[in-house]
Amino acid sequence: MTGESTYKLYPYRWVVLSVFMFVNITIQLLWIAFAPITILASKFYNVSDSRIGLLSMVFMIAFIPLSIPVSWGIDTFGFRKTVSIGAILMAVFGVTRGLVGDNYGLVLASTIGIAFAQPFLLNSWTKMPALWFGHKERATVVGLVTLASLVGTALGMVLTPELVKTMSINHIQLLYGVIAAFSTMLFLILAREKPATPPGLPGEDSRALMLDGLKHALSVPSFWIYLFISFVGLGLFNGITTWVEPIIRLRGFTPNDAGTLGALMLGGGLVGAVVMPIISDRSRKRQIFIMLGFALAIPGLIGVTYATTAWLLFLSSFWMGFFLVSANPIGMQYAAEITNPTPEGTSNGLIQLFGQASVVFVTIMNLLKTNEGSFTPSLLLMVGLLVISSILILFMKDPVK
Repeated sequence: MTGESTYKLYPYRWVVLSVFMFVNITIQLLWIAFAPITILASKFYNVSDSRIGLLSMVFMIAFIPLSIPVSWGIDTFGFRKTVSIGAILMAVFGVTRGLVGDNYGLVLASTIGIAFAQPFLLNSWTKMPALWFGHKERATVVGLVTLASLVGTALGMVLTPELVKTMSINHIQLLYGVIAAFSTMLFLILAREKPATPPGLPGEDSRALMLDGLKHALSVPSFWIYLFISFVGLGLFNGITTWVEPIIRLRGFTPNDAGTLGALMLGGGLVGAVVMPIISDRSRKRQIFIMLGFALAIPGLIGVTYATTAWLLFLSSFWMGFFLVSANPIGMQYAAEITNPTPEGTSNGLIQLFGQASVVFVTIMNLLKTNEGSFTPSLLLMVGLLVISSILILFMKDPVK
């Protein structure tokens, strides 16, 4: 048996993938739930826009100290145990957030509890495919998990402005918390650590101990470049999703328009996260698709920055989402390949850590607002960073076949 195709791939891998995708959908739904209704939520809780933005930013803040310890847990105790811990935290605090009414302090405390859960889920994005899927499927599978994350964010963007017309904000949060609890229950019942036999050649996925793997990953120049561009890419994504409603408010757009913008950006990302990784897997090329993702996102960002008509704003957001988001799953698999034998949880955790550190840029976006509340200066700064990232990607090397 000399080829990967001679090794059994168990059909149950799709069940494990499905429940893993579901918990990733719900954690993102809980993360973004306030962003498209910032002005309404600020009135409901009697706080400023910035305090509502903090309910999204706290996820990124909590991620920074937790990412490396959680990655160690994933590589030491296994995928299922660590994701289960995160899913349980998500369920408990998701429900609690809906039960505390209009008390902003308790809402923030519950949100911090949900934020603690996020690294347990996000840092497993490459670990689960490595345990269950063949090598040629893995970028595609990471793309599907990315898709799930985007679906959760899109649902929050679209549903929340509609639900707030007929439900109070705390009742919406309770509904989302119950959905999170249901996804957790399914994961606990159906998820398994790994199949009876490995999905590839013996020794193909043997990995170094975490500390040795960490040292090795940080010795790879292309990995450092990818960490930087992850910071930029997720900084843009998190910044726009966090401040989506204030970004377009001055141009006469409504909270519903903000939800539509976010949904179309994520819809483009959904398509890109499926289509581009499949092409990348089939061609066995990574670097070119990462570069295309960042370079071609630039026109979309310029459109989001300046568009004054709905059709141009929405088209620009879809375009930007398609290219920017498609680079993420390909890049994660790229990082796992170039840092081998670093454990997947470690390389993924470092990427997510740099990405979530983009809370720095999300904060800067708020500080760089003009006196009128315009986000144009920070969006133009991000255009420049995308240009720099596209140039740096030229120096990344594809993994050795």
